[in-house]
Amino acid sequence: MKREPLCPAFDLDKAARAGLLGQRPAVLWFTGLSGSGKSTIANAACNELHARGKHTYLLDGDIVRTGLCRDLGFSAAQRVENIRRAAEVARLMVDAGLVTLTAFISPFRSEREMARRLFAPGEFLEVFVDVPLAVAEQRDPKGLYRKARRAELPDFTGIDSPYEAPASPDLRLDAAGRSVAFNVGRIIDAMEVAGLLSPPDGPRRP
Repeated sequence: MKREPLCPAFDLDKAARAGLLGQRPAVLWFTGLSGSGKSTIANAACNELHARGKHTYLLDGDIVRTGLCRDLGFSAAQRVENIRRAAEVARLMVDAGLVTLTAFISPFRSEREMARRLFAPGEFLEVFVDVPLAVAEQRDPKGLYRKARRAELPDFTGIDSPYEAPASPDLRLDAAGRSVAFNVGRIIDAMEVAGLLSPPDGPRRP
């Protein structure tokens, strides 16, 4: 029988750590096809938050797969485990008081809902970086779609493995028709509305 670990109770909690940093911790979960612009937009948002004095960390799918998840492949079960590990790391970072941005394809709705359940209400924002498959395939910055079309990459999302688009994301970004800067502005606005950032003095952006 599996024995559940006994988690110790420490004196300093998430609220104390976040209070020291002067911010509300949360995770912004970027999801979308390969080539949609998740990492690019998340990186730009991270830079904007840093400029505003926020303590952040960006978890990128490619980087995580070179270390924490290097033992995993791309079958459905292994993709689920990849996201489970990433979500647990994100939870630890939020517990440390950080604003955490994650950029993972995370193709299955069930795994994204699993990730959401790890966080308190209001701490998880699902950000759908939306582009048509044709646009992502045309961009193909890593040449992955070309390899998938030649059957060199089995189980590639969008080609022979499904991407389940969010039915009701917290924020949908048009990454085909709008600029990175525009989408970063929408992220900042969404965080202000969610109470994760204090709005600046003066009129809001149009």
